[in-house]
Amino acid sequence: MGFARRRSLRSVRKVTIGISSTSLRRLTLLNQAMAEVQETSPASVATPQQPLPKLSPAEFRVYNSMAEHMNYFVPLILEPSRSREPLTDLQHDHFRQTWNTLYGAASRGKRPEGMSIQQFLNTGLQFCEHLHAHHGIEEMHIFPVLAKRMPAFRKELELLTQHKQIHAGLDHFQAYLQDCACGEREFRLTELKALMDRFGTVLWTHLSDEVEQLGADNMRKYWTPAEMKMMPM
Repeated sequence: MGFARRRSLRSVRKVTIGISSTSLRRLTLLNQAMAEVQETSPASVATPQQPLPKLSPAEFRVYNSMAEHMNYFVPLILEPSRSREPLTDLQHDHFRQTWNTLYGAASRGKRPEGMSIQQFLNTGLQFCEHLHAHHGIEEMHIFPVLAKRMPAFRKELELLTQHKQIHAGLDHFQAYLQDCACGEREFRLTELKALMDRFGTVLWTHLSDEVEQLGADNMRKYWTPAEMKMMPM
């Protein structure tokens, strides 16, 4: 196992340990749900071939809750004209600004004014660890439940395959930043841009696809409202 991946796994453990008590309770409920959920859709859930009745606003909120949570991580460069709620704005901006800070500097060939090389490298390493941790929690706690009924979340299918493609590039990106931070390599923005170009497109495609899979119109095909309320998001 490579150094970057070992570090990423440590970051998953740190995040799991450091999350709030509310999130821990939700993860406990999710693990219980994983043991209880039947792998075949219940009769109360319409099959994709059946016409589905219109959802009430309350039902839509229940079925769309995971998509709304995940959509906080999708950068607005994908949807620049979309209106945003305040909470969504904050979380979008954090992820978007981190990527744009790194990629913008790499594209211009100049670090942001007032940011030292070490600060810039630390920003990149934090981005890597957050993304590793986010995907690690999904794979350990979220996807196993969803995969019981949703093909896109099963191993070797769309979303996990995208995870592998993302991390193939992200691990090289992280290793490069670590080498530069340790003084083992000379930091060059042109090299940074080339590394980000290797996984940027699949990263944003993945985040968009994930939100679509978790949207109300799709989730209602596989889950009851009661089951949705057991999900941690």
